[in-house]
Amino acid sequence: MPQTYRIFEPRSKAKALRAALLGTAMLSALAGCSAVDKVTGLFDRGPAPGEEGVVVGFVGNAVADEPQAALAARNVLATGGNAIDAAVAAGFTLTVSMPSRAGLGGGGACLVFPAGAATGPQAIVFPAAAPQSPAGDRPASVPMMARGLFAMHARYGSQKFESLLAPAEQAARFGVVVSRAFSRDLSVVGRAFAADPVAAALFYRDGVALPEGSRIVQPDLGSALAQIRIAGAGDFYTGTYARRLVEGAPQAGAALTMDDLRTALPRVLPPVIVPSRYNGDSVAFLPVDGGLAAAAAYQVLARDPAALEPANARALGVATRFRQQGGDAQALLQADAPASGLGTLPASTSLVTLDNAGNAVACAFSMNNLFGTGRFVPGTGILLAAAPGKMSTPLLSAAIAYNSNLHNFRAAVGGSGQSGAALATAVAMERTLTTAKAMSQPVPEPGRANVIGCSGYLPGKEGTCVAATDPRGAGLSAGSN
Repeated sequence: MPQTYRIFEPRSKAKALRAALLGTAMLSALAGCSAVDKVTGLFDRGPAPGEEGVVVGFVGNAVADEPQAALAARNVLATGGNAIDAAVAAGFTLTVSMPSRAGLGGGGACLVFPAGAATGPQAIVFPAAAPQSPAGDRPASVPMMARGLFAMHARYGSQKFESLLAPAEQAARFGVVVSRAFSRDLSVVGRAFAADPVAAALFYRDGVALPEGSRIVQPDLGSALAQIRIAGAGDFYTGTYARRLVEGAPQAGAALTMDDLRTALPRVLPPVIVPSRYNGDSVAFLPVDGGLAAAAAYQVLARDPAALEPANARALGVATRFRQQGGDAQALLQADAPASGLGTLPASTSLVTLDNAGNAVACAFSMNNLFGTGRFVPGTGILLAAAPGKMSTPLLSAAIAYNSNLHNFRAAVGGSGQSGAALATAVAMERTLTTAKAMSQPVPEPGRANVIGCSGYLPGKEGTCVAATDPRGAGLSAGSN
């Protein structure tokens, strides 16, 4: 369904002046003969594109593991932004409201479905990668979040990039509420995170983690987001801010170089495509180990939806082989992969967005460890992600189902939950396609999922769209139903 706007006829200055004078005369007359306290709406121009309320009716959906990020995305949809704009706003908001799992010092990967495009989904891949020469007592990744979100917006966004940073910047400068989701992560690390003086000042009071409902103000992070908004994402990697990161990294126990930042580029890749057994649909998965694992699990579930254990074994086996040997994704999906475990994997988080035109995004983000290295670069507001090698890398997992003949959207899933992320994505996608419901039942532990599905496809059948966040988490599904 195309976006719907209220149309207001522009008027010349002369006409506006005459109307104002006439209105003044009318109000004076009314005041003389009746008790009129307030007259509103006579000269309202109504909301314009970029203002909340410009889209009426179905605006789409936004689902994230942290409520404030979902609301930021939903507000962008309500101002006429597309699903890509909404995902960018939510991603930056997560760096403020859930820095345990998403941050400017971390990275991720996103699948984008551009409505009506014959090319189908594309993947923007920007994991937090190791520097050329990891060093220090807390080796850190090269920050990738800002460049990844900027690259996605540059290809598919509709609103001004700088406007999409505003919700996150304001949240950092004026305060964000400690949500239940973030409070749970703080409770996991306990007082250990307070060893960093910046973390102790931001997230603790007298050595005790802030409880749910408290307010956190992060002025340095607000300044970082403002710098990206004003100077662009490039400054974060090649300009003044990049030099501040490089010079301050040793104080956080890490080592970064200007060359590390300059060469840290996101990749645009074709996704892994698996046929669905429903209506000739296809399912696209992220072309990384977590997406490949989800694709392998989905293949098993498409044959037998109850085969959860074989699906998980297949997922972890394929991911292990891909990590060890690399190779062509489609070939790996056809080959045997002995069951194996990946050990303890780091935390991640996901989000999914959909607009009323049928554009959709599914993303997964991570700091390569809960709270990354646990160290901030002083004076920057940047919490550094852990370097691969020092920690196992996460299974970044997301999927989008679509009809390649109609070029219409069908479903989107973002998965998390450490070693359960891939199975969570596969199970949630299979059940959404089968039941036409979102989260008809929880995905297997320890996985979590965020889901949007439109059984009648979008655009055209917005009344069939449903969305849900995992009921065991503390996220939010916001938008229209």
